[in-house]
Amino acid sequence: MNKVMFGRFIPGHSWVHRLDPRAKLVLSFLYIAVVFFANNFWTYLIMTVLLLASVAASAIPLRVYIRGLMPLFWLMIFTVLIQVFFGAGGHVYWQWGWLVVSQDGLNSAGLILMRFVLIILISTILTFTTEPLEIADGIESLLSPLRKFHFPVATLALMLSLALRFVPTLMDEAEKIMNAQRSRGVDFGAGGLRQRIKTIVPILIPLFVNAFNRAIEISTAMEARGYQDGEGRTKYRQLKWHRLDTVSLVIYVVSLSAVIGLRYFS
Repeated sequence: MNKVMFGRFIPGHSWVHRLDPRAKLVLSFLYIAVVFFANNFWTYLIMTVLLLASVAASAIPLRVYIRGLMPLFWLMIFTVLIQVFFGAGGHVYWQWGWLVVSQDGLNSAGLILMRFVLIILISTILTFTTEPLEIADGIESLLSPLRKFHFPVATLALMLSLALRFVPTLMDEAEKIMNAQRSRGVDFGAGGLRQRIKTIVPILIPLFVNAFNRAIEISTAMEARGYQDGEGRTKYRQLKWHRLDTVSLVIYVVSLSAVIGLRYFS
């Protein structure tokens, strides 16, 4: 559990750290949207090179990002196996009953895996290089036009910020609870599926109780400090768009436009 890196902020002074949070949010959303347009070697090559360039610009070692992928390893394997054995079409390489390994199934599995990895990594770059409060400010600024329709922009931004902030905290608490259970002789890897599910229940109950208690403490602290949502609330941190943000946006737009162009015109 303590290896979950998503949601953690790593301080730094890199190119990516200095970007405006609005720029990083827009670039991340654009990248994730265009990932689904990639469908061949050259489009995925561009997406991968752009991602690796962003990782290098963040000045955070690639191994840290890979470490963040490891807790999701089994989920990725499960997703790939579903595509491999249930994808139909093309040449059939192996078949046993209703399980079929075909050419289209393997191609689909490879595409799903690539998209999975790229989306997780670009999202991790955002959380590694942006403080939760900056993410909240960026989301609130980008969604500010919705205020004309009486949409609770500030409330939504606060909810997302708190959710991102406490993902690592909940993972750390889960690890502490598991260590406490292990010290009492609980073996989380023993037995069949039903037995393993039973051993998870003693983790979930105290974890949920701690989460609710933490939510109450946060709300009490916010009320004690006079937090007020909505109109009239001033900000200490002011977002400023710089030339660096414009350059990054141009690089991403040109690269992602090439991906869309290669899909439809190659």
